Amino acid sequence: MKVNKEHRLEGARICDSPNFSDRLNEEISLLVIHNISLPPGQFGNNFVDQFFTNKLDPNEDPYFEEIYEMKVSSHLFIDREGFLAQFVPFDKAAWHAGVSEFKGRDNCNEFSIGIELEGTDDLEYSSNQYKTLIEVTKALMEAYPNISADSIVGHKDIAPVRKTDPGETFDWYLYKSSLS
Repeated sequence: MKVNKEHRLEGARICDSPNFSDRLNEEISLLVIHNISLPPGQFGNNFVDQFFTNKLDPNEDPYFEEIYEMKVSSHLFIDREGFLAQFVPFDKAAWHAGVSEFKGRDNCNEFSIGIELEGTDDLEYSSNQYKTLIEVTKALMEAYPNISADSIVGHKDIAPVRKTDPGETFDWYLYKSSLS
């Protein structure tokens, strides 16, 4: 797996999101792990794609009425089978972190890459997801050398009052020990 000159992962399914902005000359130095499922706790559908591309139909599920107008995205999404989709090139700021802070720096979108795992805070992630996540992380660390193991965090770490993902079931030891 490799990041190409267009700042995309070779082999990822491309599903372009309009929800991004140009980076403000910040070096990419942070990787943020999230989780998402739409509707909450349901997997294996295309609602995340629709959500990140502003095409979510509020009539499909009562929960969607609350979120369909939100303008959010991540760079990557890894489903339960380990399949990978890319929504935003890495040289652009995806809108995944919201109000956030890491080591005294605000607005983490400006210097981070966001990866969404299909899941919930209280359900274990699949071995296929970890396999893909580890491969992706190694490729990102090679392409963006300012990302180190110390700058790979969960959404809860940069927005602790608002967020809890990727949740207590995420195996940080398995993940980080596989990166070296």
